[in-house]
Amino acid sequence: MDNLNDALEKLKLTGTECTSDKLDGCFDCLLQALGHNNTESSEKIQQSGILQLFASILNSQSSCASKVAHIVAEIAKNELMRIPCVEAGLIPPLVQLLHSKDQEVLLQTGRALGNICYDNHSLQTQLIQMGVIPILVDLLGVHSQNTALTEMCLVAFGNLAELESSKEQFAGTNIAEEIVKLFKKQTEHEKREIIFEVLAPLAENDAIKMQLVEAGLVECLLDVVQQTVNSEKDDDIAELKTSSDLMVLLLLGDESMQKLFEGGKGSVFQRVLSWLPSNNHQLQLAGALAIANFARNDGNCIHMVDSEIVQKLLDLLDRHVEDGNVTVQHAALSALRNLAIPVVNKAKMLSAGVAEEVLKFLRSEMPPVQFKLLGTLRMLIDAQAEAAEQIGKNEKLAERLVEWCEAKDHAGVMGESNRLLSALIRHSKSKDVIRTIVQSGGIKHLVTMATSEHVIMQNEALVALGLIAALELQAAEHDLESAKLVEVLHRLLLDERSAPEIKYNSMVLICAAMGSVPLHKEVQKLAFLDVVSKLRSHENKTVAQQASLTEQKLTVQS
Repeated sequence: MDNLNDALEKLKLTGTECTSDKLDGCFDCLLQALGHNNTESSEKIQQSGILQLFASILNSQSSCASKVAHIVAEIAKNELMRIPCVEAGLIPPLVQLLHSKDQEVLLQTGRALGNICYDNHSLQTQLIQMGVIPILVDLLGVHSQNTALTEMCLVAFGNLAELESSKEQFAGTNIAEEIVKLFKKQTEHEKREIIFEVLAPLAENDAIKMQLVEAGLVECLLDVVQQTVNSEKDDDIAELKTSSDLMVLLLLGDESMQKLFEGGKGSVFQRVLSWLPSNNHQLQLAGALAIANFARNDGNCIHMVDSEIVQKLLDLLDRHVEDGNVTVQHAALSALRNLAIPVVNKAKMLSAGVAEEVLKFLRSEMPPVQFKLLGTLRMLIDAQAEAAEQIGKNEKLAERLVEWCEAKDHAGVMGESNRLLSALIRHSKSKDVIRTIVQSGGIKHLVTMATSEHVIMQNEALVALGLIAALELQAAEHDLESAKLVEVLHRLLLDERSAPEIKYNSMVLICAAMGSVPLHKEVQKLAFLDVVSKLRSHENKTVAQQASLTEQKLTVQS
C-alpha cells in the first residue's frame, strides 16, 4: 500500500505533463494494487483526487491513454466508485477515445465505459445520446478479427439494446449485417450465446427484424436447429430453444413475416412446417407458434388451409391430449384460432374435424389452453348455423362454459366463455341449444354479460337474450327473473352512456319479455314508460323508432 501512496504522490506532482516512460511504473503500481485489493485501492485513488487528473490525461489523448483507461475500468468494477468516475468527468473523454485506431486503447476504453455505466439506465441513455452506438457498430466491422474487442462490443450492445431509446439508433446502422456475419463465423456455444443475448432485444424492433431477415439470420438459425435437434447435450438443447424462439420472434414483424412466407412457397415456411411432426417438443412448439404468426392475415390463412396445414396441427394436438405439453397445446390452438378467422376457412376447418379435436381439451385445467380453446370454437361457429347448433347441444361444453363464466381469477377465460355462450345461441338460433344452455345454468351469465364494460359484449349478450325470449321464453323465464333481467334493462335504458345499439336491443328484449307473466309484472313495477317515451326523440332514428313501438306495446299491455 506504501507503493500505491508513493505512486499517487508522484502522479499528483507530475500532473498531465506525463510521458509514458516516466509514469508507466506509477500506472503499473496502481493496476497491481487494484488487482490485489480493488475496494481499498480504488477508494484510496478516489480520495487522492487523481480521477480529475485522469480526465485531463484522457482528454489530451496522450500515449498514457490506454493505461489510464485500464485503471478506470478496474476502479469502476467497484460499484461505489462509478458515480465518482462520472463526477470526475471521465465519460466524455472516454467516448472520444472510441475514435482511436489503437486496439488496446479501444478495448480498455470500452471496458471502462461499460463498467462505469453498468446497470445504470440513465448513464447508458447518456452514452446513447452521445452517439456511441454507431461508433461501436463501426468498430465491430473494422476489428472483427480481434476477439477481445468483438466481445467488448457485443457486451455493450447487449446492455444498450435493452433500452427502448437505443433501438432507433441501432436501426440506423448496419448492426444486422455485422452481427450475422459474426454469427456465421462462430462455432463455440459460449460465443454464440453472447450474440444471442444481443439479438433477442434487437429483434423486438420491427425495422431491425426486417434487417436481420435480409442479412440471412433465419438461415443461420435453421442451421443451428438442424445441428442441435437430435442432441441430448444441455448446451445443444439450450441453443435449439434460443434459435427456434428467435425465429418465432422474427415472425412477429408484419414485413419480416410476409417476406419469409413468400406466398406459402418460401423455404423457411416449408422448413417450419416440418417441425410440427417432429418428436422434439421445443420444435413442435416453435412450429405451431410460427404458423400462428404466419396466420396473421386472411391471404396467408386461406393459403394455409388450402395447403392442408390444418391436418398437421390436428395430428400435433392429438399427440398432446393425454397429459400433453401445455405450451404446445396453447400454440397449436392459437394457430387454429387464427386460421379460422377468414369466412371461407370456417366450413373447411369444420369439415376437417377441428371442432371435435378442440373439444377433447375441455378437460384441461390450464387457463391459457382454455382461453385459446374457447376462442377457436367461437371463430369456427361464426355464421355457421349447423355447426353452432351441433356444438351448442353438447351438454359437457355447456356445463364447462357455465363453470368458466365464474373463473374470476382468469378474466380472459371468463370473457371468452360468456362470448361463446352468446355466440352459440346467436349463430344457431336453435331451441335445442337454448334449452341446453338453460339446463346448464347459463342464463344468469348472459344477463351479467349485458352489464359488461365492453359494448361489443353487452350487445352480444342482449341479442342472445332476445333470441331466448323470442324462441324459448317459457323455459328460461324463471332464470331470467332470478337474474333480475328487467332491472338490468331498466338501468341500461336510463344510463345516458349506453350506446344506441344497447338501447335498441334492450327495448326489443323488453317487448319480448312481456310475453312472460312474471317478467311482465316486473316491467310494470318499474317506470319503463317514462324512460322509453324520452327515447322517442333520440338522435339515432332506429332507437327513436323502436322507442315508439315499445311505448305502444307498454301502453297496450299496461
